[in-house]
Amino acid sequence: MRSAPVAYARSDWSRHYQQGRGFRPLREVERDLLARHTPAPDGGRALEVGCGTGELAAHLAGLGYEVDALDFAEGALTRARKAHEGVEGLRWLCLDIEHDDPADLDDDGYDLITMRLMLAFVRDRTRVVRDLAARLRPGGALVVITPVAANTPAERRRIALDEDELALLTEGWNQVERHDADGLAFLVLRESATSFEAVEKGRPQPQAVLGACVVVTDDCGRVLLGRSTRGVWELPGGRIETGECAQETAVRELAEETGLSAHLDDAYLLTILHDDLADVRRVSAVVRVTAWTGTPQVREPHHFTRWEWHPTHTLASLGAVFAPSAQALEATWPGVLPGLPRVHAYALAEALTAMGNAHE
Repeated sequence: MRSAPVAYARSDWSRHYQQGRGFRPLREVERDLLARHTPAPDGGRALEVGCGTGELAAHLAGLGYEVDALDFAEGALTRARKAHEGVEGLRWLCLDIEHDDPADLDDDGYDLITMRLMLAFVRDRTRVVRDLAARLRPGGALVVITPVAANTPAERRRIALDEDELALLTEGWNQVERHDADGLAFLVLRESATSFEAVEKGRPQPQAVLGACVVVTDDCGRVLLGRSTRGVWELPGGRIETGECAQETAVRELAEETGLSAHLDDAYLLTILHDDLADVRRVSAVVRVTAWTGTPQVREPHHFTRWEWHPTHTLASLGAVFAPSAQALEATWPGVLPGLPRVHAYALAEALTAMGNAHE
């Protein structure tokens, strides 16, 4: 069962400590592990996150660290200050590490950061741990001491981390050590990685077809349409092939179907149209080609019988127009084909600006 953060407010935690309650005292095995794996260097600084009544913070000070001990519950800090009043090298901070501005933390970083019996109470654990990792000095360590779900009674499971959470916690660290501290997981993390990897989930189940509709006009502003062998008028275009962008598809299909040549720099993606045909999502990229050379001719007679230039004001009288082409024409010149079924349209303002500049 995956563990989830326990939602308590600051006032709840302050009341917890004001009532004289606390958490599991620091065990000798934890002290030994800290001394063995994180001895204080000269001038060493430590940060304890979620210090509670300050037992661990005082112990770190005794090891030779200058310690910033923070907790978001003032009730905890009141007890900590009183219990460790004579300990030197301690600075108490009232701070919510997950939500407050961390400006009070040491800008020079820390050689050791500890999080004991508190990480299960943090909602955005990965973010908080990454933020703390950025505050480690070279060679520094983040130590997480936490109950493990497998060793925790079911009614108290939410105060512990399960193995999935522990695995996520250790991702992105070049050095990871895990020790047992009387049933607690004692993790020593060093050298936080500064890279990422884009990964796939596997081959997606095909659910959509993606094609390009090419809008080309002549010097008189008439748009090029082909009469298909299926008895409908269509814009040039076709399916986007592997590795192509929509503009590349437009230039290729224009040449293959009509014999017109165009440069990629003169092909502008106007909008993306999205509708459904039966159980297939149909996605059409509307590409406006603003410059071309050649004369339209039938290059694929098995698909088209002729190519013609049509004024936009006559489009509504053409009869059968292939639905994606009709939607592309309406998207390019709103109002020329009224009454079309609604589609989702994702207009690209930058393309419209670029097209305008191309005609200036």
